[in-house]
Amino acid sequence: MQNQQQLQTLMQAGQISGSLSFNGNLSKEDEEMSKSALSTFKAKEEEIEKKKLEVREKVQAQLGRIEEENRRLAIIREELEALADPMKKEVSTVRKRIDIVNKELKPLGQTCQKKEREYKEALEAFNEKHKEKVQLITRLMELVGESEKMRMKKLEELSKSVETIR
Repeated sequence: MQNQQQLQTLMQAGQISGSLSFNGNLSKEDEEMSKSALSTFKAKEEEIEKKKLEVREKVQAQLGRIEEENRRLAIIREELEALADPMKKEVSTVRKRIDIVNKELKPLGQTCQKKEREYKEALEAFNEKHKEKVQLITRLMELVGESEKMRMKKLEELSKSVETIR
């Protein structure tokens, strides 16, 4: 059945020439030409199938190599990521820690500046009070000194008075 279809296809394409006999059978010459054309056609079909198989095998081989290369590249990519990953994690951890310490340092720095201002103010107040104390002690010493002089003078006067009375 397939051979007849192929034969009809060839006849329509004009590859088989000749005339059919009155009863519809092919003449010997036409029959030989048909067989020759058919065998040529089969040979070409076999050749095409053979080349198709060769191409398919080459494509499969290429696909196999491509898959293998993809696997190797995936392994290399994983190794690269594994190499970079610990460093990334450490760097990221250190950076996060630096950010945390910076956040902690800012209020501590502000507190330190505030305390320094308070210290300077307290030291200034202390120094002023100390200076005032020194001035007061000096004044006290002067007063005590003057008081002693006055008392001594009074005592001398009284002593003279007592002596004059005797």
